[in-house]
Amino acid sequence: MSDAFDVVIIGAGPGGYVAAIRAAQLGLKTACIDKRDTLGGTCLNVGCMPSKALLNASHLYHEAAHDLGKFGINVKGVSFDLKEMMATKDKTVEGLTGGIEFLFKKNKITWLKGTASLSAKDTVKVELNDGGTETLKAKNIVIATGSDVASLPGVEIDEKQIVSSTGALSLPKVPKHLVVIGGGVIGLELGSVWQRLGSEVTVVEFMDQVLPGMDGEVRKTFGRVLKKQGFTMNLSSKVTSVEKSKSGVKVTFEPVKGGDATTLDADVVLVSVGRRPFTAGLGLEAVGVDMDERSRVKVAHDFSTNVPGIWAIGDVIEGPMLAHKAEDEGVAVAENIAGLSGHVNHDVIPGVVYTHPEVASVGKTEEDLKAAGVDYNVGKFPFTANSRAKANLDTEGFVKILADKKSDRVLGVHIIGADAGNMIAQAATAMEFGASAEDIAMTCHAHPTETEAVKEAALAVHNRPIHM
Repeated sequence: MSDAFDVVIIGAGPGGYVAAIRAAQLGLKTACIDKRDTLGGTCLNVGCMPSKALLNASHLYHEAAHDLGKFGINVKGVSFDLKEMMATKDKTVEGLTGGIEFLFKKNKITWLKGTASLSAKDTVKVELNDGGTETLKAKNIVIATGSDVASLPGVEIDEKQIVSSTGALSLPKVPKHLVVIGGGVIGLELGSVWQRLGSEVTVVEFMDQVLPGMDGEVRKTFGRVLKKQGFTMNLSSKVTSVEKSKSGVKVTFEPVKGGDATTLDADVVLVSVGRRPFTAGLGLEAVGVDMDERSRVKVAHDFSTNVPGIWAIGDVIEGPMLAHKAEDEGVAVAENIAGLSGHVNHDVIPGVVYTHPEVASVGKTEEDLKAAGVDYNVGKFPFTANSRAKANLDTEGFVKILADKKSDRVLGVHIIGADAGNMIAQAATAMEFGASAEDIAMTCHAHPTETEAVKEAALAVHNRPIHM
């Protein structure tokens, strides 16, 4: 390809494909390169979307098998077909990745399947999946290569007995005992899938609570919920060895502060200790792009690097490794390349754990505010006092709003509840507009809905909730 592109994007995940579409909409000649044969990156192929398909299917099965009786609905002989469940998941992925391919064609984006690297600051070499090579000249290059699973030293992931999140999405049978190393979002979501389908699930987490980085009260409450659901929790514990055999896997761990070791026998071990930016082999160092100590690309507020014409977004830069963060950065970087004013408010990036109940958060935690010396008020409202939650017999959790003591501006919202992932959007919108707790409290909410708990929590900031 001899003609120069205005933009070449390396990576076709949520950040990369969105950047490509927005750049093309703005009239820029755009190419996008990805090593997969399908678009959508980790999220659509082996992450967000297939996991949500399995979470939904397993929840429906568990509800039918165990929970409908309390509504007077008698169901007998409920069973599931794991092969069909996996096929439905795969069909969902196929439809979504195919949808992105359609959008690429619609927007006339050049798509190359292969592994890319920079041979110069304006040149991208592509080793194509079919064995050929291409060299692309580009006025602008966007690094959007995402992240890869992090591993434990000495633990070899074979995606059969010792699996990453990728392998955990395609197990051929329900393991009798699944050990999850890491009590973060991915481990708990996938642990929930298999626990609902009949696995005994044991979590080994280094920290003293699950969901590191989230609000402390939410973490404690969620840990109790998981125990009620049947999870075995080993907190403040570090794994010292993982040994596999023909019959299974032995996991040995010990208290972080020292003490006797414990060894567990498992059928499958899920290693879920986080993700790391995928920047190796891109040739960034050779062209002088600055990196930090965690191999992330250093960028300015507009996502430009220290090398003119090279930009970076998503999991390869600082911030939470979330698909929606990458998407917003993809739009912003394309607009900045086009001479517009693309911007992302990184203080208002929501995060969601898609278990049941769900956990959702946006903004600062109490721990953040205390560390920063900020004076704040807390408003909290439980779903046990919410009419819709009570009617649904699903009252686990609460809404908590943190507001600046002087200005009343909302600084953070944390929810654990059945529909937390949808409810957090209201909080994010309010915070984006600089809303006060009173603004939320004075907004009429439909009755009966779970979102009324957000209004009541806002009222509770000033000690005046109505229904508690």
